[in-house]
Amino acid sequence: MDTTYTIKTSRLILRALNENDYDIWKEAHLTMLAPKNKWDVANSQFTNFSKSDFKKILRVNSLNRKNESFIDYAIIDKKTKKYIGRVSLMNCIRSVTQSSFIGYVLFNNYWGHGFAAEAMNGLFQLAFKKHKLHRVVAGIEPENLRSIKFAKKLGMRKEGVSKRVVLLRGQWRDLVQFALTSDDLNIKWKGQITQRRT
Repeated sequence: MDTTYTIKTSRLILRALNENDYDIWKEAHLTMLAPKNKWDVANSQFTNFSKSDFKKILRVNSLNRKNESFIDYAIIDKKTKKYIGRVSLMNCIRSVTQSSFIGYVLFNNYWGHGFAAEAMNGLFQLAFKKHKLHRVVAGIEPENLRSIKFAKKLGMRKEGVSKRVVLLRGQWRDLVQFALTSDDLNIKWKGQITQRRT
């Protein structure tokens, strides 16, 4: 299944990275500021940002997109053509829930300009209209007050706390769950329920 789409917002383009993006990908990581908090880890997995690193990312992204385990969209600034972060649909569940976890990384030298909210609103459109999901969920560590405030700003509703639900930084951690459905944005769901037959 090809699940690559492109969407344009007022200032941004959300699309899959491709082989022509190596230079902007490398520049983005090399020009980031020092981490501002413990969740600001956008470049921690790389050491030299080589072309082979980038090609590996493209291969993994392609495989993950096909099985809907992790659908990554690059955030491209329309004006500068720079790669400024990414938004993601993670662990899509079809069956009777048609749902996905969501995530975002905005490189810290672009914080404070409203890009993250614009990109996430674009991701909601992709999730509900293109990927035909009905529900998206953000799982946030309780002490990450900045992200909790951001989820509320996006209009997501708090649904509770899942205890020791995710392994992060070597420990099982709680997550505050925020959710949004297509109905919340007045988008009619046009997907299909895929139930397993026994």
